[in-house]
Amino acid sequence: MTNDLWDILQNNPSLQTDLDEDTIAVATSGSDSTKRISIRGGSFHKVVDGKEVSTVEDDYMKVIIVKMAHVASRTYYEGAYEEGKPVAPACWSTDSKVPDTEVSTPQAKLCDMCEFSIRGSGTGGMGAACKLSWRVAVVLPDNPSGDVMQMILPATSVFGKENSGKWPFRPYVQMLANNSVSASNVVTKMQFDLESSIPKLYFSPAAAVNAKDVEILKKQAKSSTAEEAIKMNVYKVNVNKSPFNKPKPILNENDIDTLMDKWGVQDKGD
Repeated sequence: MTNDLWDILQNNPSLQTDLDEDTIAVATSGSDSTKRISIRGGSFHKVVDGKEVSTVEDDYMKVIIVKMAHVASRTYYEGAYEEGKPVAPACWSTDSKVPDTEVSTPQAKLCDMCEFSIRGSGTGGMGAACKLSWRVAVVLPDNPSGDVMQMILPATSVFGKENSGKWPFRPYVQMLANNSVSASNVVTKMQFDLESSIPKLYFSPAAAVNAKDVEILKKQAKSSTAEEAIKMNVYKVNVNKSPFNKPKPILNENDIDTLMDKWGVQDKGD
């Protein structure tokens, strides 16, 4: 703390209150927005700035859900996936209903009418080529004031039926709601379906959130990091917008005649 601020606080102790949203947003900007939990390869990995920094050895993990996107999103990529090579999607939808306005070449007017949203359109006839996902912001139960991490849940972990007291994500939240319990009020256990050939999660309630952590979790839910975690941020290829790369205009016969008159060019056939 600087001497100036120390002097100010000594004379005005009431200044130290809960931070306003703008101060939090600027102070935390860029600090935690790239932290997430990946389920690649059927394991839980903590990823920071695109690099795996730790892996959970168990096939389960406990978290507290602090914020959730309200709807699923969609992303469609052309061509085969190459690990480690960032590629811009050809089409995407924030609400999984219509392509976003930023999409230059929408594959269809409505997602439900798109050929790539049909099951069997994916690689090798597996699943849909346009992938559904759901974004969630979580913290660890033993450190509720710590990092807010993003999870992007694939459709296989979102939709489906209950299995021996475990649920895919959306039915899990619906089960909690039917019992008048908010998802942020329980510690949630995530565990892999060991019978699935692809990474697939089930969710179940593990414990009540500690009463002393409730206010902390409310602040985490309002943080800019949590807000960013549930947003759909699409990787885009930079397009050269130089005026020298503009396409040449296509001239019709009348345009050519006008230019010839302007430049004083005469038809030698006259």
